[in-house]
Amino acid sequence: MKYMMTTIARFLVLTIVFAACNTEKKENTDNSADTSVAASKPSVSSKRTILFFGNSLTAGYGLDDPSQSFSGLIQKRIDSLGLDYKVVNAGVSGETTSGGNSRIDWVLKNPLDVFVLELGGNDGLRGIPVTETRKNLQAIIDKVKAKYPDAKLVLAGMQMPPSMGSQYTGEFRKLYKEIADKNNVKLIPFLLEGVGGEVKLNQKDGIHPTAEGHKIVAENVWEVLKDVL
Repeated sequence: MKYMMTTIARFLVLTIVFAACNTEKKENTDNSADTSVAASKPSVSSKRTILFFGNSLTAGYGLDDPSQSFSGLIQKRIDSLGLDYKVVNAGVSGETTSGGNSRIDWVLKNPLDVFVLELGGNDGLRGIPVTETRKNLQAIIDKVKAKYPDAKLVLAGMQMPPSMGSQYTGEFRKLYKEIADKNNVKLIPFLLEGVGGEVKLNQKDGIHPTAEGHKIVAENVWEVLKDVL
């Protein structure tokens, strides 16, 4: 009887040990599987940001869909090329360089890698002194560089119609190149090249490009931006 009890006890112990080993083996197999699955998942890297900071031209005023704006078209181009960038449209209709200088601190709360500055057109149409426009554009650039020193900057140049007077239009035209040279930033010589003054490429106000006009503007921007990305 004593022998039988001992045998049963040994059998129970072996059963428990065997079950424990199987459980541990299953857990190890499951863990290995989990590790294998985790390792096979591609790491999701956050895309770098291109911020377009401007007025109604950037915002896409008058278009049926914001994606038709030149900044939206730039995003489509980037996606088609498989580049790891996302475009942020920070255009506000009616914005002057003064308003932009007041707004930029709030905008810079979000990280950026490329900053495209498109302001000054409304200054020119309102006849604001070029010295004032220069001061505000420089202040915006200084703030961007201070917050994100590694960011790449692009400045979109603008020109004024002859109706603003030869002296004013001449000073305004030179303004953008001088700022670009001073700050060593890329320059789009004239954002509306091939569009400004072309009736069929502008809306009824004669100022804002149509969807077709924005396609040309996007090409003007891409010609410079492609070397920056």
